Amino acid sequence: MSKVLLGMSGGVDSTAAALLLKEKGFDVVGVYMKLHDNEDYHKINFQKAKKVAKYFGIKIDFLDISKEFKKEVYEYFVKSYKDGFTPNPCVVCNREIKFGKMVEYANSLGIEKVATGHYARSDKKFIYKASDLSKDQSYFLSQIKKEIVKNLIFPLGEYQKEEIKEIIKDLEPLKEIATQKESSEICFVDGTYTDILKRHFEVDIEGEVVDKNQNVIGRHKGYLHYTIGKRRGFRVDGALEPHYVLQLNPKKNQIVVGKKDELLEDSIILDSLNLFEDLKNFEAEIKIRYRTKGVQGEVNIRKNRAFIKLKEPVFGVAKGQFGVFYDGDKLLGGGVIV
Repeated sequence: MSKVLLGMSGGVDSTAAALLLKEKGFDVVGVYMKLHDNEDYHKINFQKAKKVAKYFGIKIDFLDISKEFKKEVYEYFVKSYKDGFTPNPCVVCNREIKFGKMVEYANSLGIEKVATGHYARSDKKFIYKASDLSKDQSYFLSQIKKEIVKNLIFPLGEYQKEEIKEIIKDLEPLKEIATQKESSEICFVDGTYTDILKRHFEVDIEGEVVDKNQNVIGRHKGYLHYTIGKRRGFRVDGALEPHYVLQLNPKKNQIVVGKKDELLEDSIILDSLNLFEDLKNFEAEIKIRYRTKGVQGEVNIRKNRAFIKLKEPVFGVAKGQFGVFYDGDKLLGGGVIV
């Protein structure tokens, strides 16, 4: 019987993953990962995870990696906003923590295979979009190390979300899990991202709103309140139509705004590339954010940077987000927008 280490959160998806792995005959070992310092959050969710583990006869460990999470994910999140970028902590967490520290933990137990409740598919060589495209999480896996793909199992990849809820709703002790509210995408943000930033910086410092020619045309309440594409929360004197945030200038506490068509971009550069195969010049579907539709484009790789020419322009390209490449459903890799 093949052993697998399963990340268990006490939620619907990891619970269904446990059931599906058991049905396939795996010897499942669970691990609950403490990522941040919200003790009440962990107390509630570890109890749920233990209940699931007990039901399935699974041993579950508690792994405190909050120090590593703070260094690799939380501090990255805070610094990115301070520097005027739009971070994606889930992508970084998957690389460094869920498929980094968790894989290291599996190795320490002598377990080769690692499973999670992500909506994605794998053939042990590549990762693919999930069958349920509305829940597909392959975007968030674009930065994981390619050498571990062969050991990953995504039990939910072939299922629709509603099917997953159905799978566990008839299991008497787990009914409350099947009907519980979905968790937020960023586990350590309860309210807004600025609530986090206020713990570290003075966020409410008024500054200038300028146009692309650096003409002062209004006022804003502090650059940390804004991300690319935002259209509210600042004043533009004499404006007759909506204006949108085009750029941030943290050093001057300025935001650059313009009309909607000024947000359109058809050329993008990615840094810190992570590719799952050796590629140089190729065509691909490119996603610039998790929730955006992919657009076809030409990609040219030079010195670990990707120079992308999109076949149609897109709105809201934000530095710090991840651009991700696909060939159909196959995940090719991605990098950080610069």
